[in-house]
Amino acid sequence: MSAAPPRIDADRLLKRLDAFAAVGATPRGGVDRQALTVGDREVRAMLAGLGVARGFTVEQDAAANLFLRRSGTDGALPPLLLGSHLDTQPTGGRFDGALGVLAGFEVLEALEDAGVATRRAVELAVWTNEEGSRFLPGCLGSQAFAAGALSPEWAGRHGPDGARLGDELAATLDALPGAALRPLGRPISAYLELHIEQGPVLEREGLAIGAVTGIQGTRWLEVTITGAAAHAGTTPPAYRRDPMVAAAAALHRLAGVMARDGLARLTVGRIRAEPGSINAVPERVVLTLDLRHPDAEALDAIERMVREELGQAATEARCEASATVVFDMAPVAFDAAMVALVEASAAVAGHASRRLVSGAFHDALFLARLAPAAMIFVPCRDGISHNEAEFVEPRFAVAGAETLLEATLRAAV
Repeated sequence: MSAAPPRIDADRLLKRLDAFAAVGATPRGGVDRQALTVGDREVRAMLAGLGVARGFTVEQDAAANLFLRRSGTDGALPPLLLGSHLDTQPTGGRFDGALGVLAGFEVLEALEDAGVATRRAVELAVWTNEEGSRFLPGCLGSQAFAAGALSPEWAGRHGPDGARLGDELAATLDALPGAALRPLGRPISAYLELHIEQGPVLEREGLAIGAVTGIQGTRWLEVTITGAAAHAGTTPPAYRRDPMVAAAAALHRLAGVMARDGLARLTVGRIRAEPGSINAVPERVVLTLDLRHPDAEALDAIERMVREELGQAATEARCEASATVVFDMAPVAFDAAMVALVEASAAVAGHASRRLVSGAFHDALFLARLAPAAMIFVPCRDGISHNEAEFVEPRFAVAGAETLLEATLRAAV
């Protein structure tokens, strides 16, 4: 063991954040580096190169998850895993995902700089396609790792740009020929993930660290309301079967009901009228609903309410409505001891913290099915994320890395 404790090199971490944000940089200060694109491959290669230079083992698996390993003194023990992602939204920010990856690498470097020998190996994982903006499903890499296999149907899926997921996975793997291919999934002792909050709570309360107690459930519905196309000028309201009227009525009523539960979330992310003519009553309206709640039973109740309101509004407009679940992720509660570990680590690092639930899903949700897991949140300005204006103050980025380092020292024994 070194006489001097390991410490985060703040200047090194902040410069790395700038360097990685330059790959896929947008004119408005954000990042467009979607999963399995050339930009995604470039930053993976950058990180792999940094790992090789420090003597870390670099590997990848069939889901193109990238792993950097710093060995421990007992190779028979399952490693402690740190992780996050490097892919972004089309108009994403500089910190969502990248902060967790680069802070994790800084932890590995801090341990190496101080000559600290941990009993367990410490691995850093870069999960593939966390965002899900180019290919479904989101959190593809962590899901495959947790399951030990890629779902056969995923390979044939196409992104909005026409690219096939299976082809892009293969190209991404080929772009790192120096990284040994390892099997999907393996035992781990625990999992830690640093991420920006993507909400306003920590900033408003003046706190540097959030100890995340769990992740709320998410369910996506694709809704189709079918009526009858008609002339916009000659068809009186009483003779219309207008699916847009039904959609508007249902959404208005749902908004009122959802407002009564402060933990519930309902979002219309896409809406499309078909055939889409400016001077015709649409025949069909297709929309997506994103439903979220930290309680599984409450989420089920919200879905039932949505279906009832859609059915009633459609009947009133003499239309028909159907809804299909296209994504369903159950809520998860993180291991209580790991949450307490994050709180204790923040205190040792000198940072005030509070407990909170994640409103967004993260790779940690799937890792929590394999081993004790927890997340560390840091505040982002105005709670803005998935936006080019996303910003994390340097002191908070460093505070998150310091907390992650302290947690790693305690979990890698």
